[in-house]
Amino acid sequence: MSAVGPAPRPVPPSVARSGRLLPLLLAGLVVAALALSAWEPHDRATWFLETVWVIVGLPLLFLTWRRFPMTGLLCCLLAAHALVLVVGGHYTYAQVPLGDWVRDTFALDRNPYDRFGHLVQGFVPAVLVRELLVRTSPLRGSRWLAPLTVCACLAFSAVFEMLEWAAAVIGGEAADDFLATQGDVWDTQWDMFCALIGATASLLLLSRFHDRQLDAPARY
Repeated sequence: MSAVGPAPRPVPPSVARSGRLLPLLLAGLVVAALALSAWEPHDRATWFLETVWVIVGLPLLFLTWRRFPMTGLLCCLLAAHALVLVVGGHYTYAQVPLGDWVRDTFALDRNPYDRFGHLVQGFVPAVLVRELLVRTSPLRGSRWLAPLTVCACLAFSAVFEMLEWAAAVIGGEAADDFLATQGDVWDTQWDMFCALIGATASLLLLSRFHDRQLDAPARY
């Protein structure tokens, strides 16, 4: 009797080489932005708390790349998310200049960059979770793929809010820049709702394109 187990699921062809030039260019961009954001940030502790996902995530992606290379779409989205995080880390989410401009231009009562950041927190992880489920589970084509993806994104958002709560308990007023509540008592609920909107929008807008990326021949 053969001791050989079932053959591993093949890596989709578009994924197999998505990682030659494009991911290296994107990684270089993210590293440069991270280094720039570390230069005289508004608050060093807040910078670290906001950018730790990038600091940990980038090496992790390199370590797992041979086993799980990602589609070009996911690479681009993760790089964009990293840039959102490092900008927020440098200025703090409540004081990003572009957010101040939007607030003043549209007469808003707060800097909206934090809301944007949580939209992205749902939008990008939705594609990451979807890619993981499509390639490692029998859920591709299942009606459960989309709702389970949204649930995973909401779970991540809830965990992040609990981390913010822990930071507030430990740091007190020193954690205000990290929380970026800007006086809104419903900030936690708004953050999770924005993540829900982001995840749902991502699936509606990108699912078909994502499927084509998973199936198409490699292009780079």
